[in-house]
Amino acid sequence: MRPSTLRALKRAAELTRQNRLTEAVLIAEPVILAADTYEGDEILRWLADHVTDFTGEIDNDPKENP
Repeated sequence: MRPSTLRALKRAAELTRQNRLTEAVLIAEPVILAADTYEGDEILRWLADHVTDFTGEIDNDPKENP
């Protein structure tokens, strides 16, 4: 994934945690829409792996954090 894409996703996560969803979408949407198939797959994996970045919750599932 391009560094600029990762920065945009991280910033969107930060804004979402601050309840600034509209701004988060404005930052993330263009990056996601511009991604090619390969990068789109990377974005989906990153989003799945970083759900708690958006919610601010801590994952306490011992099965996933040995």
